[in-house]
Amino acid sequence: MIKKRTDQVFGMSNAVLQDSYVDRGELDSALGRLLGRRVHVAIRGPSKSGKSWLRQRAISNSITVQCRLGYSVANVYESALSELGIRLVIEELTKSTFKGHVEGSLSAGSDLIGKVAAKIDAEAGREASSTTQQVGKDINDLKFIAQLISESGRRLVIEDVHYLSAEQRQILAYDMKALWDYGCFVIVVGVWGEANMFVHLNSDLSGRIQEIPLEWGPDDLRKIIENGSNALKVQFSREIQNKVTMDCFGNAGLLQRLVLQALDEAKIEFEQEAVVNIVDMKIYESAAMAVADQLNGVYQKFAERVASGIRTRNDSTGIYAHAMAAIVDAEDVKHMHGISVDEIFAVTHRRQSRIQKGNLKSILAKIDGLQVDDDGRGLVVTYDSDDEKVLNVDRQLLFYRKYITLTWPWEQLIAEAESAANDSTG
Repeated sequence: MIKKRTDQVFGMSNAVLQDSYVDRGELDSALGRLLGRRVHVAIRGPSKSGKSWLRQRAISNSITVQCRLGYSVANVYESALSELGIRLVIEELTKSTFKGHVEGSLSAGSDLIGKVAAKIDAEAGREASSTTQQVGKDINDLKFIAQLISESGRRLVIEDVHYLSAEQRQILAYDMKALWDYGCFVIVVGVWGEANMFVHLNSDLSGRIQEIPLEWGPDDLRKIIENGSNALKVQFSREIQNKVTMDCFGNAGLLQRLVLQALDEAKIEFEQEAVVNIVDMKIYESAAMAVADQLNGVYQKFAERVASGIRTRNDSTGIYAHAMAAIVDAEDVKHMHGISVDEIFAVTHRRQSRIQKGNLKSILAKIDGLQVDDDGRGLVVTYDSDDEKVLNVDRQLLFYRKYITLTWPWEQLIAEAESAANDSTG
């Protein structure tokens, strides 16, 4: 019999690891039920909380678009149609409408365009002409795009919608009403603070979208460890299980990573013949430090990008640096539930009395752009202007700062700003 490898049971994976998968709160059946109804679905939860695994289990062949900072809703449609072998060329774009045309970049795309065009001609009572098999088709609204997606038989999934700007999320909310009217139902996935965000953005979506929140409690997280351990015939002590669930801060992906590393530290790479008990806390502590070291490059790069971005801003009060210090140093519980503008202002104003709340709100609206890499990815925290809170997008940060002690570069920027201010008044 072929023994299972530990990395086939635990760890970060783009494919669902069935042996350690937990159907938290029977969300699998809840999502499956909603997919059979005429509604959009919103899946809300922290980064690496299992949103993608939940979605993959329910839909095996989706059209998946990954948003990035700077993406527009038009970019979403371009990416979605590209996956169908169709090139979308937008010629005119406003907040409410766009004009353009679609072209088949692959034969399958051309066939799909022709099939939808023929249906539209039939509905309008026109005879299908030779243009039915045309490579291009002019479009003046969302209807043709919606019909292309529906005709493909695949479901559109828009991941990481928190990368869209507040304006683009608003546009998406209004487009989703139109898509619903056309019978094209989508799944949106991301991190946002308030429940039913899309209904708040467009009240016409009430009853047309259902939201699934995804948060993990300690018992659910322990179930992941239990399921995978049973498959490998290992048993972690209750003490180690409790430590892992505390350290992952509700991040199921991080938990998976910590358990796999603990098995590496215990020199276990395959399913065991008989149950092996892992009780030595030093094994887990070594694993935690190893994972923290692996994350070091991620957060050093994050810190460098933010510091570099701050240096390009003309800012006599050091407000950007003070804001980042207040956010990153905030208590774990505030990161878990959102850090309000009032809380950030209380800290920054105490440290620098010249900082005003209005200016603080303005710079918080820009912190996303400070963090991302050249590909528009890498958010750690994001500002929700509607709820006036900073949300933690990457809870691995909380684990990292627990095990790694470092001086963040914005502290040096604060010192430089204070020194410059003292020189100017001296």
